[in-house]
Amino acid sequence: MLDRMDYEPVFFAPFVSSAMAVERDWTDYNGHLNVASYGLMFDRAFDEALSLLGLGPLAAPHRGSSFFTVETHTRYVRELPLGAPVRVTLRLVDYDDKRLHLFETLHHGTEGWVAATSEQIALHVDLASRRASPIPDDVLERIAVMRSVHAALPSPDGMGRSVGMMSRC
Repeated sequence: MLDRMDYEPVFFAPFVSSAMAVERDWTDYNGHLNVASYGLMFDRAFDEALSLLGLGPLAAPHRGSSFFTVETHTRYVRELPLGAPVRVTLRLVDYDDKRLHLFETLHHGTEGWVAATSEQIALHVDLASRRASPIPDDVLERIAVMRSVHAALPSPDGMGRSVGMMSRC
């Protein structure tokens, strides 16, 4: 992908990542996908979505800017064993001129059940100054289209949850 796009992407609701599978190096001593690798899969799906928006991994160096995840909340719902096929769905919940609010869901690739969710805030950053900067206008236009398509989706289960233990008293 170059620093500008010569086509208008089609946005589906939600965005669905390429197929992936749990690799041996991603499993832990408990025999399932380790915590860090859930994040890796969510990150790969986000990179694919960013490529559609015109600011993915190949375009970022040419533009001199990228998105950095600054906050995340991950819920681990069900174990994924070695070799399990997976796909990630991504919903753009909201945005402004510098931030994206995303909700991703990791699904078993053939059975469809939810293995994990990740809610996150990503900040657009100038790679030279390492500071927040406005999203380029052409990317912002695509974000607006993606958001309008995703706005029709129901609110994701678990969105906006906080971390904490319920009191037993």
